[in-house]
Amino acid sequence: MRIVHSMLHDLVAIGDDVDAIADIITNVGLAVEDVSRVGGTVDGVITARVLRTERHPDAAKVHRVFVDNGDGVERHVWCGAFNMQPGDIIPLATPGTVMPDGRAIEPKPILGISSDGMLCSARELGLGDDHTGILILPAATPLGVPYGEALGMEEEVVYDIDVLRNRPDAYGHLGVARDVAAKLGLSVALAPVLPAPQAPTRTATVELVDGDRCPRFTSVVLSGVKVGPSPDWMARRLTAAGMRPINNVVDVSNYVMLETNQPNHAYDFDTLGGGGFRVRLAREGETMITLDDTERTLTADDLLICDATDRPIGIAGIMGGQNTEISDSTTVIALETAWFEPAAIMRSVVRMGLRTEASARFERGMDTHGIDRSTARFVELLSLTCPDLVVHDGAVDARTPQLPVPAVLRVRPARVGALLGAAFTAEQIRALIEPIGFLCTPAGEDLDVTVPTWRPDCTGEIDIVEEVARLFGYDLLGKTVPKSTVPGGLSGVQQRRRRLRDVLLGLGLSEAMPHPFLTAGELEKAGLPADSVRLVNPLVVGDDLLRTSLRPGLLKAVAFNESHRRSAVSLFEIGHVYPPSTDVLPAEYEALGVVIAGADAPAAVAVWRELATAMGWGARLDQGTVPAGLHPARSATLSLGKDAIGVVGEVHPDVAEAFDVTERVAILELNLSVLLANEPKPAAWKPTSRFPSSDLDLAFVLPESVTAEKLDKAIRQAAGNLLVELTLFDVYRGTGLPETTRSLAYRLRLQSLERTLTDDDVAQLRAKIEAATKKMGAVLRS
Repeated sequence: MRIVHSMLHDLVAIGDDVDAIADIITNVGLAVEDVSRVGGTVDGVITARVLRTERHPDAAKVHRVFVDNGDGVERHVWCGAFNMQPGDIIPLATPGTVMPDGRAIEPKPILGISSDGMLCSARELGLGDDHTGILILPAATPLGVPYGEALGMEEEVVYDIDVLRNRPDAYGHLGVARDVAAKLGLSVALAPVLPAPQAPTRTATVELVDGDRCPRFTSVVLSGVKVGPSPDWMARRLTAAGMRPINNVVDVSNYVMLETNQPNHAYDFDTLGGGGFRVRLAREGETMITLDDTERTLTADDLLICDATDRPIGIAGIMGGQNTEISDSTTVIALETAWFEPAAIMRSVVRMGLRTEASARFERGMDTHGIDRSTARFVELLSLTCPDLVVHDGAVDARTPQLPVPAVLRVRPARVGALLGAAFTAEQIRALIEPIGFLCTPAGEDLDVTVPTWRPDCTGEIDIVEEVARLFGYDLLGKTVPKSTVPGGLSGVQQRRRRLRDVLLGLGLSEAMPHPFLTAGELEKAGLPADSVRLVNPLVVGDDLLRTSLRPGLLKAVAFNESHRRSAVSLFEIGHVYPPSTDVLPAEYEALGVVIAGADAPAAVAVWRELATAMGWGARLDQGTVPAGLHPARSATLSLGKDAIGVVGEVHPDVAEAFDVTERVAILELNLSVLLANEPKPAAWKPTSRFPSSDLDLAFVLPESVTAEKLDKAIRQAAGNLLVELTLFDVYRGTGLPETTRSLAYRLRLQSLERTLTDDDVAQLRAKIEAATKKMGAVLRS
């Protein structure tokens, strides 16, 4: 939330010590994340008049602009924008000027002709986002003066604060002003009073068809409206707050919302069918075009504001319609201010993916009784540019019994002290919270606290305790360690997850945390099915798919490292994946992903064996089932009984290429929800031999149909207890071997607990292995 210093200063006399004010705002629980200054001028940019423009025969994208900055000297500037005409006043950045983006303006020649500076657009000067052409200044602007002086610009200080959902009032400057005033012992500026209504009576009628969703709706008719530009100070403040000035009516509406936290909407009364409003639920499939020129299809859960003829003119609490928007010919407006049920607004926002400044406030809970102040403020501000403004008699304030009433909470000083670790009397509590609007009434030794209507978040005694804490000052409460009789500690799953992370780090793998959401096509690039859960309100446009695998994110991480000349990275990620299912929610589970760039399948198998040994896991390598997206001859599925719990092997070359990865990538993926759920058997102690080991290399030729896992198992069974390590170090296909066969070369490390092995021992073991492997068609190569 952007809080503009000058707007805050209008509400409470806070002074000009920006750093001190930022500290106060932070200390009352509204963390100031940044303090910025906007709207300042750029030194070296002055006003100049366009004398003439010329096209150069050898320059297609730029033309020559001759300007005069008031000293009578003609200057030449190359420019790529063509929107200026002779006589226009424009901003000229003179040589030596440093622009806001860091560029230094130098007289660089084009086609051998130097340029005496640069003509500036609004965006280049930090005055907005317009970069379509050069900024044209008013015709009466003097020449040769700083453009900021010519425009009457003033710098604005903006506090960027982090507002949590439990402080809906802080979405307006008034809510922040109350807290700051209470901390400084100051008062907030009094609310304006609505001028006395004038004849003749003009009424915008109100009919609440679905009053439970809109328990209060007000309307007032204003005539004498003259649509035009807003005062410079208002446009400057709106820009600083992140809003684009449009015209005086719309700007006043936005300004009042930012100041009082009360959204409102002005309708062109002459286009309001039937001269009134009708608030009802939409019909299923009903459509309307909103102010953003988009046709919206509605459901029976969306609330509509219609005119008296039942024509939709706005989606309640979210956005108005095009059919009654303010135009240059508007002279009479109907000002609507209402209170809508927050949860329903939130549902509509999520379904439509349409979040606005108004909806962000309504869905958090608005002040049920702040409408009168905001209406009066609207009239006060619009009168500045519409001196003939008339407030007509006949204003409507429609209410239903569903309108929330202020809550009254019993607060016990003893309980407040017990929770905060410091003693508070009833009088101390009153002194802290009454300045921010909480009315305190003695109730014996306790207090009955009436919650102000702008604080719908306060629903229990604990909420008042929080108010006491933040107004007293968290830093003054001290620190205490809570005591509990409930035993704590990590669960078995948490302990095993920590052990797993330690093992992975011990293997030399670095933990990665890729973005958890995917864009369209990334699953297919990874060789995975495209079926996934799509978000209707993604945090980033385009990143709207829930990942079904950790693979795409890890491959993007490998590609990123390669692009920065860091090859052969070894990464792992532990996170949740969301395969779609027929249930309401996806079949979410926790997964482990490991990628080793510059390595082949045996490296992934080695990681699996280390994890299996350290964690007490067991699974069968099924090479008959090729995992999607992995190399068909260098990958396997890890199965636990009949269930697949992971994959191991090497990423398919086509997948690696799709992610711009040039290295081979070994990969391991596991379902941790299954593996971590079971308590493994305690690891059995194995004695360490005092005798030397012997290495034996054996190469087997076997049919492609026989998996390496089966051969591996046969070797281990034949070698028995003498085998302490088995490593596959070579796979060969090609010249010298029969078709549909391959050669697998293993290194066996042999060691006895009782004696040093002799050549005869090794020879007997070799013969035993040869006999065992021959049964599956493996032939020992000489």
